[in-house]
Amino acid sequence: MNYQGKRWRTIWRNTDDKSGSIGVIDQRLLPHEFKTLTLRTLEECAEAIRNMTVRGAPLIGATAAYGMCLAIRDDPSDQAIRAAFTTLLGTRPTAINLLWALNKMFPDPKVPLEKRLEHAWQLAAQLCDDDVEINEAIGRHGLEIFQAIWRKKKEAWKDRHTTLNILTHCNAGWLACVDWGTALAPIFMAHDQIDIDVHVWVDETRPRNQGASLTAWELNQHGVPHTVIVDNAGGHLMQHGLVDVCIVGTDRTTAQGDVCNKIGTYLKALAARDNGVPFYVALPSSTIDWTIRDGLAEIPIEERSAAEVTHLRGKTAEGAYAEIQVTPDGSPACNYGFDVTPARLVTGLITEKGVCSASEDGLKKLFNR
Repeated sequence: MNYQGKRWRTIWRNTDDKSGSIGVIDQRLLPHEFKTLTLRTLEECAEAIRNMTVRGAPLIGATAAYGMCLAIRDDPSDQAIRAAFTTLLGTRPTAINLLWALNKMFPDPKVPLEKRLEHAWQLAAQLCDDDVEINEAIGRHGLEIFQAIWRKKKEAWKDRHTTLNILTHCNAGWLACVDWGTALAPIFMAHDQIDIDVHVWVDETRPRNQGASLTAWELNQHGVPHTVIVDNAGGHLMQHGLVDVCIVGTDRTTAQGDVCNKIGTYLKALAARDNGVPFYVALPSSTIDWTIRDGLAEIPIEERSAAEVTHLRGKTAEGAYAEIQVTPDGSPACNYGFDVTPARLVTGLITEKGVCSASEDGLKKLFNR
């Protein structure tokens, strides 16, 4: 995507660095500062995933892939590679893309030891290029859904001005991927279509505010009309007919179509069902965990630091950056990072292969399994 007239991806190899290093956008500083960070070691890649310098299931996978490259650069032996695999896998437990990417990076036994690094760089670069193509395809399929909803609304409203109101939760844009994004890709494309007037309701997405800080920033950069709302406002908007469609991403999808996404997604799906609002989930096939069926019972839910709930970071009126405490001294806080939305609440899954029902049959047919 573009930032101040320059084309950006969220992660890249610094090809001018002969020792090998990776460049990323430091997402902890957005939306107030746009800075890049250089990752030079396996440990730095692992920490960038843990502390959410990089975040979003596809980008976590891409960062882990490059982390494997840096590990192989330092020691291409089987033992060292297995240790690197374990280190990166332990950074964040919920997003299945992490395991998927690491499995892609495990060396082919046919590749000689001295060729492993070159091969790893090629694999990681291809993984990133594939992510861009996959997300663009997701965008095209999602755009078809938006166009159909838009046409139906225009017919109902006849000559009155109509806007396609989309609600999204957390950030599933290009900052969560290598480029384009999942849930935001069709929004960008719909905005670029001259016949669709798009407006996005952006959930703030407490406690880390990925919606208010990242989704709003991306939409702003692309010129997409949007409004940031508190997380609990979505149901009210749906009750009053102000939401035409919901679309979110997912960090792990089960074989029967349950989806695990940022905490609060389940509540939006319930409100959408109660108000007859379509609820779509956009995902690359790498996010499907074919080994599990029951998301509620089988997906590990990440528990993060209580400080993310008790404290907020932002810009003061004077332009300085400050962290404040919003809870009383001594009050404990709980911070579950994700929740599971059962397949029965999902209108459809938007993938690079097309759109299917959130069901085992739908997924199997789409992916010929």
